[in-house]
Amino acid sequence: MKKLTLIISTLLIVFIISSCSSSKDGRTLKKTVVGNWQLKSITTEGITGKIKAQVLDEADFNCFIGSTWRFDKYNNLGFYEISKNGAECVAVKRNIRWSIFEEGGAPKMLQYKRVDGKYKDMDEAKAGFRFTILQLNNTGMQLKSDITFEGRPASFIYNFVKI
Repeated sequence: MKKLTLIISTLLIVFIISSCSSSKDGRTLKKTVVGNWQLKSITTEGITGKIKAQVLDEADFNCFIGSTWRFDKYNNLGFYEISKNGAECVAVKRNIRWSIFEEGGAPKMLQYKRVDGKYKDMDEAKAGFRFTILQLNNTGMQLKSDITFEGRPASFIYNFVKI
């Protein structure tokens, strides 16, 4: 009876640990994301004409172009940094906690939450930000965030290069 209890307990622990860990694809994506990136451009889908829109609860999307992003390997921390650009864009360096989000059958997503200097969540009421990974390799990353713009579905496509 003790052997059976030990076997069941061991199997239960293995099941719990494996259900919490990410898939092989998720781990591969995470390894590829690690490092320094620069946001080269943002394109839109479902939006025509010139727009002004705040993204990521931070700044106008044009302020993010040229921003640098760091994704650390061991602690899932990092940051993004926006440079000052005239009166329109203020300099910002924001700490983040990031991960790869996986949900059965759905595309893999890069997600992050903004954190303060003590690494406490800044946006406690929010889940953070999630981006569908459209393309990712050792030199480039393309992320998509779906939004509603003027009552219609639209998307921002973020195009990064590894630096």
